[in-house]
Amino acid sequence: MHVKRIAAIAAAFTLSLTMAACSGGGAGSTSGSTSGSTAGGDSAAKGALIGVAMPTKSSERWINDGNNVKSQLEALGYKVDLQYAEDDIPTQVNQIDTMITKGAKVLIVASIDGTALTSQLEQAHSNGIKVIAYDRLIRNSANVDYYTTFDNFKVGVQQATSLLTGLGVLDASGKDAGKTGPLNIELFAGSPDDNNATFFYNGAMSVLKPYIDKKVLVVKSGQTDFKTIATLRWDPATAQSRMENLLTSTYADGSKVAGVLSPYDGLSIGILGALKGVGYGTASQPYPTVTGQDAEAASVKSIIKGEQYSTIYKDTRELAKVTVAMTDAILKGQQPKVTDTKTYDNGVKVVPSYLLESQIITKDNYKKVLVDGGYYTEAQLS
Repeated sequence: MHVKRIAAIAAAFTLSLTMAACSGGGAGSTSGSTSGSTAGGDSAAKGALIGVAMPTKSSERWINDGNNVKSQLEALGYKVDLQYAEDDIPTQVNQIDTMITKGAKVLIVASIDGTALTSQLEQAHSNGIKVIAYDRLIRNSANVDYYTTFDNFKVGVQQATSLLTGLGVLDASGKDAGKTGPLNIELFAGSPDDNNATFFYNGAMSVLKPYIDKKVLVVKSGQTDFKTIATLRWDPATAQSRMENLLTSTYADGSKVAGVLSPYDGLSIGILGALKGVGYGTASQPYPTVTGQDAEAASVKSIIKGEQYSTIYKDTRELAKVTVAMTDAILKGQQPKVTDTKTYDNGVKVVPSYLLESQIITKDNYKKVLVDGGYYTEAQLS
């Protein structure tokens, strides 16, 4: 009995050292910290490996997402395998395969192509691994357990609303200002393999179509359907090239672009580059009203300079908090909190989802929301 007691004490001591080594740095959320404290006695959850698959480092927001998720998970004592696939589908497939082989207990996946991971998700399911789709819905699979994102239809509504406000069609309170037009606009959409892109588009068109029907807005190119205006992989160069083509064809008669619906800041920068190339951005010919999304630093700086008009702020810190809390609940055998069980049908099932709120950012409110809110410092935007 004496020998057994010594062995038990030694084992407990070894376990405590292992757990201490696994608890990494990084600021966790308030809700995450609460979850972590209740997980203290759950040795099965402690130290578990979490696979985090992000699409690319070419976008500032995905770098922030990955870092936020990783630091918050490590603060709760989990091990994290964070990988970026640089928008290459086979690379992301291989990364997820490796995460499964390494024994990940949960996969957090921001997919490049939401239809390309079916076999990996089947393998995960057969190994008892839960899958959280992160901000991009994974389609055509029954093995997506949860989805964390923003209200993507509302994001599209906000983009279109900010476009109308910038054009003076709506006043600052959102009421119709009585403007008759016609105002020339062009439409851009996101990547056709990203489920969010259609939600952004549908939300925006629900606001813009009545004004297009009334001829207050005119899409001079005639390009309004999603397939025509979609931008594969959200590529800024592709958007810039398309805008250049529109300017040299549709606007060769000297007519001017009044506004551009852009669904993402990276595309907005490319679109503004094309406009600058033909003389926009001067005192005599200012830039059109150009929208965006993600509040990336380059675009916020552009907004401050009076170039890009608006962006949609989606606090990725909060998205990380929700996803980490969901992961923590799963590993402790609890039911994760969701806010939507009806909207996100991936073609096989409706995926239980947690939706966060977004906010329109312009030159008028960027400081109050982004700087005072701690998302950026003044120095980062100077």
